[in-house]
Amino acid sequence: QDAFVAFHVDKVLVSKYLKPLQIGELAPDQPSVEPTKNEMLVKEFRELRAAVERMGLLEPNQLFFFLLLAHILLLDTAAWLVLFYFGTSLLPFVFSLLLLTISQVQASWLQHDLGHLSVFRKTKWNHLLHKFVMCHLIGASAKWWTLLHSQHHAKPNCFHKDPDIDMHPFLFTLGKKFSVELGIKKKKYMPYNHQHKYFFITLPPLLFPTYFHYHTFYIAYTKKYWVDLAWMLTFYIRFFYTYGSLLETKTLNSLISLHRMLESSWFVWVSQMSHIPMDIDYDKNLDWMSSQLQATCNVEQSLFNDWFTGHLNFQIEHHLFPTMPRHNYWKVAPLVKSLCAKHGIEYQCKPLLTAFADIVHSLKSSGELWHDAYLHK
Repeated sequence: QDAFVAFHVDKVLVSKYLKPLQIGELAPDQPSVEPTKNEMLVKEFRELRAAVERMGLLEPNQLFFFLLLAHILLLDTAAWLVLFYFGTSLLPFVFSLLLLTISQVQASWLQHDLGHLSVFRKTKWNHLLHKFVMCHLIGASAKWWTLLHSQHHAKPNCFHKDPDIDMHPFLFTLGKKFSVELGIKKKKYMPYNHQHKYFFITLPPLLFPTYFHYHTFYIAYTKKYWVDLAWMLTFYIRFFYTYGSLLETKTLNSLISLHRMLESSWFVWVSQMSHIPMDIDYDKNLDWMSSQLQATCNVEQSLFNDWFTGHLNFQIEHHLFPTMPRHNYWKVAPLVKSLCAKHGIEYQCKPLLTAFADIVHSLKSSGELWHDAYLHK
């Protein structure tokens, strides 16, 4: 299956675990592709995947990732040095806050690469550095992230299967279909017709300091991720020891809260720009390429966009080839675009600010659809 091939780097190792589960082979007269799926598209995508492997586009450039880690550590160190050398007055505090936020967000993009096993050829090295970056530098559980994010990639924008859209319907109503359904059923958890307004003061600034902060500890504890919890503890020891020696308790709490809110805002706008405006529906059991394309879109390439989004401006290519190192997305993009054009699949690519605006527009549209259906007699 294409999903299996997309997710696993060491297929020989994984096959050993799958072998005891094998119950037989397909009969020679049985099709290997379900009748509801586009057999030609499946065939040509697999040919594209084979070409990608031959071209070496799944091979990481470790110098690229070393420099990413180095600039994260330099920013993290600089944030503390600013307060150490220039004091804790307003201007040094703000500058330190910005450096810390940038470091944390860039670390979250790097842990994303490590979680997808795209930094090292050996899986164990990806897992080890993932714990260092996610648990020690950021203070969250690596296994918690993998658990949720793998589900998102398997069924993006599929209700009840993608945890990234679990905010529907409790906080927002998402997608045209679900908004109308919710309105017809007369369900109202929030004033959805105003959701495009309260979005600004809820999800972007509060996702990290509220939900993610507690959920990562909850999952790590309940699932007994003891190694992750130990790694996470080192983040808090380091943070409170280094910054606690310079700042008073109130100022230290302000630094923690503000940097989490800024980090959260940056993350939410980037992560949702490629998904919320796209089709959100129940699982339609589409082929791998179609299911990923209907739920993702790209943002135009530039040096700033690549850095600012952690190369998630190439969301389409990332979803089709999740283990591909991000520095190769631009190389495969023309091939993907060509295959989309051949099969009449829309390949969306937008300017960065347009992608941000589309989040708000889609929320407004969904809210209006819910409101009309809710008031309809």
